[in-house]
Amino acid sequence: MSKKHTSATNSYGFVYSTNPDFNLETGDNTPASSLPADQQKLKIRLDTKHRAGKSVTLIEGFKGTVEDLEQLGKSLKNHCGTGGSAKDNEIIIQGDQRDRVLQWLLKQGYKQTKKM
Repeated sequence: MSKKHTSATNSYGFVYSTNPDFNLETGDNTPASSLPADQQKLKIRLDTKHRAGKSVTLIEGFKGTVEDLEQLGKSLKNHCGTGGSAKDNEIIIQGDQRDRVLQWLLKQGYKQTKKM
């Protein structure tokens, strides 16, 4: 099967419009900047769903840009010494790292977060 060429179209499938005033709205709702650390309401929880029984620590509720989310995730992974990822406004850290993540976030100026 050949791959569909998307260079001529965008993700909505529009190729051409005869309307001279046509403006394609992309619908990006990502914020222009991140909230300060003391205004973030992050939740820390342990999760094992759809991970073959392996446990991961989830940090949810980040409000900000994707770059800031990835930077926060990288800092947390380095502090915990484990792997993980940052996507969909949540950070995934391998293993049960709730206590270490909570202490690091408090040291960085984040408010007391919920631990579930």
